[in-house]
Amino acid sequence: MPLRFYNTLSRSLEEFVPIEPGTARVYACGPTVYQLPHIGNYRTFLFNDLLHRYLDWKGFRVKFVMNLTDVDDKTILGASRQGVSLDTFTEPVIRGFFQDLDTLGVRRAHVYPRATRHIDEMIDIIRRLIERGHAYVADGSVYYDISSFPGYGKLSRVELAEVRRGERVAADEYEKSDIRDFALWKAAKEIDREVGAVWSTPWGEGRPGWHIECSAMSMAELGETFDIHTGGEDLAFPHHEDEIAQSEGATGKPFVRYWLHVKHLLVEGEKMSKSKGNVFSLLDLRERGFRPAAIRYLLLSAHYRHELNFTF
Repeated sequence: MPLRFYNTLSRSLEEFVPIEPGTARVYACGPTVYQLPHIGNYRTFLFNDLLHRYLDWKGFRVKFVMNLTDVDDKTILGASRQGVSLDTFTEPVIRGFFQDLDTLGVRRAHVYPRATRHIDEMIDIIRRLIERGHAYVADGSVYYDISSFPGYGKLSRVELAEVRRGERVAADEYEKSDIRDFALWKAAKEIDREVGAVWSTPWGEGRPGWHIECSAMSMAELGETFDIHTGGEDLAFPHHEDEIAQSEGATGKPFVRYWLHVKHLLVEGEKMSKSKGNVFSLLDLRERGFRPAAIRYLLLSAHYRHELNFTF
């Protein structure tokens, strides 16, 4: 019986036919390392583990890549508040993340690229986007012109009717209704310089936007077109939509064949939020006496495209 996935891009079940017969190349959106992930994140990471193990069991030669976002708005702010460099701030979080993976019995990905180690690749993609007319410089930053890419919105089905050329959004994360040109590269601010998050480019000193990071890391490890991209459903827009636009805009090739998105984890029937006090880490659950195997079992107990309601 053929292996089939529900592909967010087509909104349908499709037989998995890899680009290279017998090989599965997979990219998973990993954590932003400003704090340890919560149990909702680990639901997604455990799905990735299940996918990795199943593809391997089916006999595929698997290359599994999960990124570490170690430079963005949140990591820079966290480092600044502690008065330390970006690397000093993120390093213990990365160590804690790997400890959590081991605790939950997660098979390691083959590669964990870090955004700060792929700046040259990001600069090259941005240069190609400017040359192809998909990006422009404004006030020392570089923005992607979404009106230049006719396929924008094909993954998330966002409504583009109200888009007006030249309106920009610089924040790494924004709401689905905020459909504007997004930042590929951000002009350096004082807070960036404080923590050592500044690099030189043909457009001046600055640092990358969040979305360009995953395009650079995934293509560096898996090629310009690869098989599977996973992540939580909240990443479909803007993050994954922007990845498609900038990757395909730069290469002229399809970016990803199959998009797999994991449904939200609810806590006591509600969405997790700090204001509700219902955001729990793996350590929180362990301190309440729950065994790692039980936590792993619970987070895998519902189909990944169905909501899972966590209760004590």
